[in-house]
Amino acid sequence: MEKEFFIIDKAGFEQIYLQHWEGMFAFCLSSIKDEEHSKEIVQDVFKSLWERREELRLIEVERYLIRSVKLKTFEYIRNKVSRQQHLDNISNTREEHYVDNSLIADELAKKISHLIDSLPKQCKNVFRMSREQGLTNKEIAHKLYISERAVEYHISRALKTLKTELTEYIS
Repeated sequence: MEKEFFIIDKAGFEQIYLQHWEGMFAFCLSSIKDEEHSKEIVQDVFKSLWERREELRLIEVERYLIRSVKLKTFEYIRNKVSRQQHLDNISNTREEHYVDNSLIADELAKKISHLIDSLPKQCKNVFRMSREQGLTNKEIAHKLYISERAVEYHISRALKTLKTELTEYIS
């Protein structure tokens, strides 16, 4: 006995849609608890049915629709879990990276402060006035009663010391 295939024309499609849309939507909604995505999934199944209507050879349309909506629903759930895992991984990586960078920055700040404190007194004063107070070389020279050339020497000496001692932090 030869099986009869269901041929889908516009009227048949509308009838199938009206008969099965609500049940498919209810199944999907109960699985994913999201009304908008449930509607989209059901619409995708019907869209696929309509687009493939000429190549599909269906004996039981209802069985095809139920299987299709289940597969699409499970695919959505799998992708949602996968997306969430990726977001969690990215979030954790960012937090770890931020914590690592924060610790490195704190460590570097302490080391710089210690190195500046260990500079000779005049060198330390000139460097702090330049970098921390933002004074120009001329202003520093005027305040400390030294030449601008001496200010440049002390700043260069401080920078050279920092560069030598902080090579591990310099890329």
